[in-house]
Amino acid sequence: MKRSTKALLFATAAFAPALAMPAHAQDAEVPASVDADEEDNAIIVTARRQNERLQDVPASVSVLTAQALERTGADNAEDFVQLTPGVTIVTGTAEAGDTQINIRGINGARDAESSVALVVDGILKTNTAQLNQTQGTLRQVEILKGPQGALYGRNAAAGAIVLQTLKPSDFFEGGVKASYANENTIQATGHVAGPLGDNLGFVLSGYYRSTDGFFRNEFLDRDVVDDQEVWSVDGRLVANLGEATELDIKARYSQLRGASINFNSSFHLPNFAGVNPAFNEDVNDHPFRYYGNIRPTNEQDSLDISAKIEHDFGDITLTAWALYSDVDQLLTADGTSADFARFIAAADPAAQNVVDSCFSSTANLTGFPVNQPGFVGALPVPFIFDPVNGSTFGAYSPSTCDGTQLQIRQQSDISGEIRLASNGGDALSWQIGAYFLNIDRETGVSIGGDTGAGVSRELFNAPGSANPTSLLLNDTFDTSVYAVFGNAEYQFGDLTAGLALRYDIEDRSSESLVPAGALDPFTGGPINPGLAFGAFAPVDATFRQLQPKVSLSWQPNPDLNFYANWGIGFKSGGFNNQGSAAIIDANFVQFIGADVTIEDQYDKEVSSAFEAGVKGEIAGGAITFDLAAYYTDIEDMQFFEFFVGSFGLLRVVSNIDEVDVYGIEFNTSAEVVEGWTFFGSVNVTESEIKANSSRPSTVGNKSPYTADYTINLGTEIDVPMSSSVDLIVRADYRITGPTWFHSFQNQEAPTLFSGLLPISALALPDFVGNANYGVARRDAFGVLNLRAGIETGNITAAIFANNALNREYLNEVIPAIEFGGSFISPGARRLVGVEVGFKF
Repeated sequence: MKRSTKALLFATAAFAPALAMPAHAQDAEVPASVDADEEDNAIIVTARRQNERLQDVPASVSVLTAQALERTGADNAEDFVQLTPGVTIVTGTAEAGDTQINIRGINGARDAESSVALVVDGILKTNTAQLNQTQGTLRQVEILKGPQGALYGRNAAAGAIVLQTLKPSDFFEGGVKASYANENTIQATGHVAGPLGDNLGFVLSGYYRSTDGFFRNEFLDRDVVDDQEVWSVDGRLVANLGEATELDIKARYSQLRGASINFNSSFHLPNFAGVNPAFNEDVNDHPFRYYGNIRPTNEQDSLDISAKIEHDFGDITLTAWALYSDVDQLLTADGTSADFARFIAAADPAAQNVVDSCFSSTANLTGFPVNQPGFVGALPVPFIFDPVNGSTFGAYSPSTCDGTQLQIRQQSDISGEIRLASNGGDALSWQIGAYFLNIDRETGVSIGGDTGAGVSRELFNAPGSANPTSLLLNDTFDTSVYAVFGNAEYQFGDLTAGLALRYDIEDRSSESLVPAGALDPFTGGPINPGLAFGAFAPVDATFRQLQPKVSLSWQPNPDLNFYANWGIGFKSGGFNNQGSAAIIDANFVQFIGADVTIEDQYDKEVSSAFEAGVKGEIAGGAITFDLAAYYTDIEDMQFFEFFVGSFGLLRVVSNIDEVDVYGIEFNTSAEVVEGWTFFGSVNVTESEIKANSSRPSTVGNKSPYTADYTINLGTEIDVPMSSSVDLIVRADYRITGPTWFHSFQNQEAPTLFSGLLPISALALPDFVGNANYGVARRDAFGVLNLRAGIETGNITAAIFANNALNREYLNEVIPAIEFGGSFISPGARRLVGVEVGFKF
């Protein structure tokens, strides 16, 4: 971005009447500090684990109330994020549970813990796979920015998403809603709630969605790229065990079936471009086509059961809860190793059927159109590629030469918290408590030969079987978390000061489950290449951190709040699959001199974040505004790396030693005339990598996955058409600025081609195989969502168009630096449909 453009955006954020999303009032308990005549306009939030006006919170908080959720159609994290400044999301590109939310430059690294806490009805969810699941009948969404660990607990270094769902009342109520859109997209929700007796109430909710997806597999001639079917059931019982005690029991089950690995590969090899320009492709210009011979699948099964009890002792309230969570995920897909001849060059006679299948499938596919620069020749690739007689497949080819992949992630958690809190009404308010969590997790990645028999769902398959295993990474992880926390706030006159503290201890251990002595039938080496450098042994480590948070607020009047806060964010370290460091060292550092260092154990991430701002209301609340500036210093930022080579594929977490992030954000809304509101926001984020021992050449680059800016603009019209019918028109336009997805950015690096070309029949110099990643940045893009409909007392009907202008954009770019290219995934295309609903 040009310097003048950045200056304009900063100026716009600070001074222009840029427009922010509305946060409409909703029914909620109003704290004693709110006067009765303010109640109708008060937006009540729980941003500090207590009910208070949004205006009184000394921090940036974005709110979607029940009415806003209804009128935007938002029901999951992806929808919430698109309506929130300074927040971006990558979700569902590899599998359903793969969700990374970036808030003000801090990203949740794939395969590590999330940086954003998910709190539903006061209970902290413990599995990152649940971030983008629906969570029942929503009544309010709060997105808190900055470190929230001192208040909300584990994995809240970047912020927290706090959800409130429907709670039963003294009368029966319910509703159903259904929609149909292009690509055979069907969605339906329903709920019923009410009393079961004098002291017992219930809520029962259901959700269903299915779609054929936007993309089609040309080889299989089927919609098997991003098709999906998901359903969930949520139940809630709330019992009053006397006047002062409430028991809240919830259960939830969700099931997803669909496709996985929605990626194409893109090369960034400028010295190859003289032969074919597609070897040096800008990721933003890539035409997405799919033709893998394996139908990708994704399964996710989730179960949550929780119980929460609250007892009011008068001046003090005791809250205790327990949660059991179990999430099982599995995906199968085509492989990525064809161009490194994994299943051809060194085949064992025991696997000759695989070689025959590869040669046979290639001969039958000669001339099949694949993405440039790929081509299918008479022979499979004998070494890297054969530009004269053979083939260049890339990843996910229509042949059997690239094998198969299976990935599993199974995690069960037990957690609980106990907390004592003052009931307010005094100048001093406080909370104190303790938290426990145990995580039992197994992960596995299996690469197998493709004999045409599909993908086995077993991680290990013996040589000579229908899907012989060629590479296996399989580890168990056990984590126990212990924490104590407390906070106090004191109000003296117009000034309020608060201090929160949390101390976490995370004990982690890991053990490899790879069968001892198992060999790769294609290379003859260990089935886990890391075993070639020594046996694996169980490992363990303990990570500790104190997380303070200090806040200060000055309110000269109820409509104006000057605030500042500072806090420490923490995310525990952990373990990569054992042998990862040795594999990277041998295949990239020793072979091509790659400037990269990976460890089997990655460090904890610690951030120090400061925010200062002002928020207020004028014209009786018709105009609201919130201006904030922030600065964050991040030590050992956790970052996901993807490696591809002759060994197969490897996913690891590395650390970026130090990253500085700073920015400015402005939100405002204005009801220009009764029933017509404009809203929007501007966020500008600057970042810089200060130190990076994992990749030293990246110092000076930007924080990965961080958009340079976000802009939200929109309007809502709510006017009566008659005494009983209202017309509702809503438009939301989101612009997401340019984004780098890797610490390695506009730079050149050696690749495996650099090492293989000099020793191949081509005998070319090593520099010919170097890659340049200046073409791997996602360009800025804008997405327009439109809704129009009518509301009566109990009936709603609407038409909607998501991505109405059908903007083609990238969801994610995953550069594989030493491979010489990126794996890229497209964003959602236009979805136009109708929706009807009924409430009682």
